[in-house]
Amino acid sequence: MAELARSPQSPQKAEQLSASQDIPVRFLWSILRELRQHRLVLSNRGPDGGYRLARPPAEISIADVIRAIDGSLASFRDLKLSDLSYPGAAAALPDVWRAVRVSLRKVLERVTLADSRSANCLPVSSNRPKSTGMTYGITRSSCLLDHDRSRMAGCGVVVR
Repeated sequence: MAELARSPQSPQKAEQLSASQDIPVRFLWSILRELRQHRLVLSNRGPDGGYRLARPPAEISIADVIRAIDGSLASFRDLKLSDLSYPGAAAALPDVWRAVRVSLRKVLERVTLADSRSANCLPVSSNRPKSTGMTYGITRSSCLLDHDRSRMAGCGVVVR
């Protein structure tokens, strides 16, 4: 999707996308089929055909892409969080997983394909949460996600 977002108006052949992203073409075809079924990409046949985004990059979130390919944004042991339980001292972990899922969803729904084209995806907050002790590191930058405001920089989020 990032490759398609680079030139959203021009169709690109699966073979070109495969080569540029080092993805086996047969695997890519199955991904493109799912993206097409979810109306995120369009395909045109013929010598000038190929795949292109169905909407402008600013209207397609990273969450849209993940949901089209994987279904849910976050799963834990392939169980619904309401069915997940841990014994003893770990009994509170489902609440932690819920918080992770909510935070992940907030970020992935906010970052679009257009945002991901830049080194700084979103405005940066230099404020760290004071009382929770939770910080979110960004793999491409030394900036932090402000837990309360769900703002980030860079594109790879790592929970610390």
